[in-house]
Amino acid sequence: MANTLLTIGMITKETLRLFRNSNSFLKTINTEYSDQFAREGAKIGASLNIRKPVDYTVRTGPTAAYQNTTETYTTLVISTQLGVDMSFSSADMALSIDKFSQRYIKPAVNNLAGSVAAAVMSMVDGGTGQGPVANFVHNVDGSNNTITPSASTWLQAGAILDANSAPRGDGQRIAMIDNLSNARTVSGLSGFYNPQVRISEQSTSGMMNKEFLGLDWYTDQTIIKHTTGTFSAGALSAAGYVGSTLPVGAITGTLNRGDIISVAGVNQVNRVTKVSTGTPMLFTVTANVASGATSIPIYPALIPSNAGAQVQYQTVDVSPASGAAVTLANKASEVYRKNLVYVPEAFTLATVDLPFISKGVVDCARENFEGISMRMITTYDPINDILGTRLDILFGYALLRPEWVVAVADAV
Repeated sequence: MANTLLTIGMITKETLRLFRNSNSFLKTINTEYSDQFAREGAKIGASLNIRKPVDYTVRTGPTAAYQNTTETYTTLVISTQLGVDMSFSSADMALSIDKFSQRYIKPAVNNLAGSVAAAVMSMVDGGTGQGPVANFVHNVDGSNNTITPSASTWLQAGAILDANSAPRGDGQRIAMIDNLSNARTVSGLSGFYNPQVRISEQSTSGMMNKEFLGLDWYTDQTIIKHTTGTFSAGALSAAGYVGSTLPVGAITGTLNRGDIISVAGVNQVNRVTKVSTGTPMLFTVTANVASGATSIPIYPALIPSNAGAQVQYQTVDVSPASGAAVTLANKASEVYRKNLVYVPEAFTLATVDLPFISKGVVDCARENFEGISMRMITTYDPINDILGTRLDILFGYALLRPEWVVAVADAV
């Protein structure tokens, strides 16, 4: 019996299935807003304002104190188009879908999914999209060098999510770690108390058990490797400051986008109770800062209480004093992996139904699977006698709840 030639529809379906399942990070983030863009003719630059939770303060006593309802939004912009271009012969198209997938589709999809994941992951350091992530924990040696996270480090990450009212439950908290961090963590926690069968599974597979320390564990090669600036000293030049830019005297050394800093005397508050947690508030530098600069852009904004009274969207207990020292969370000029602990709803990826092309092409197919849309087109080049196939995905992404993500550092 003659082989049945593969159709572009069959190839597109297989491509989309592989894409959805080939990257651990993409499998664990939210795509529920994709249907907002799943319509014919969506254009690059289309945007969606996503409403964030409203924050209120709590009254004491019987007298009402009415508050304004101030809504905040995150904007998700569809602006990134990535693709892979391939060519196939008639002989290639006569293969079974399994062989065709293994030889051609899987390598292409791995690279495409990795590029999409890397784009979304860039928000952790303050790339395109909302963010960045300010929550940070690390394990250090006697010289304050970042080393492999311990059980305590991972538990601290969970405690930070608790302080930010992140949900708990089965599959609700993800640990996404670099492959080398996985190897080190499995080794470091091999003697940690846990049901024997799970320790045995980790020893056999060389992978962290899916459910361990309150987290579901995954590995991904797109974990960011961050290099901290050369910053060594800096202090606030004004008192009573609020906002997203810290006024400082000329700093010594540089700060890189994604560096984590704290300000002396300024503590984090529980997002629900607005009561100080007793731990320094961490801020992420949102743009590179040169040595000698007199301002540092930060996230989140510094929003203190008002003369001790709670305020909406409060982030810190008090405003810093003039001369308060600015300190890096880790050593200057250190390179480390930013492993992540997060709630899936913190990240959102949205794809668009690209236009279906019927004229001037050999074939076109478009498929949607679990919130991800892809299009594949085959064209004929008569000059070079080549059938060319292009695979495209058009997407946008946003970090909806940066406070529901914790960066867990590991040495490179």
